[in-house]
Amino acid sequence: MKKILIVDDQEQVRELVEVTLSGKDYEVLQADNGRRALEIVYAEKPHLVLMDIMMPGAVDGLEATRIIKDTPALSGCKVIMLTAKGQESDKNLGQQAGADGYFVKPFSPLELMNKIAEILD
Repeated sequence: MKKILIVDDQEQVRELVEVTLSGKDYEVLQADNGRRALEIVYAEKPHLVLMDIMMPGAVDGLEATRIIKDTPALSGCKVIMLTAKGQESDKNLGQQAGADGYFVKPFSPLELMNKIAEILD
């Protein structure tokens, strides 16, 4: 079973994404900030992280993504940014951090599921 970590400081967003993933063969984990996300990633080694950019605390989504992508032991972990930041410059920052995909909120659940299937299959 593939593990997916949802990282967002807004519980409603995490719950919406989890509902979107329900019925599929995924184990879903949640974190509400970048630091907690890194703890879970190191412990659980998910196949995919759905990462918000703007979160409170010392580690935002871009920094957490950079850390994940720069850690050889996590080389199999993919990251999709799920964020309200939709400017082209924001997308470029996500790509520079190593993101494997970028979705702007509000996002299409169908498009997100298609991207997840593409990345995990």
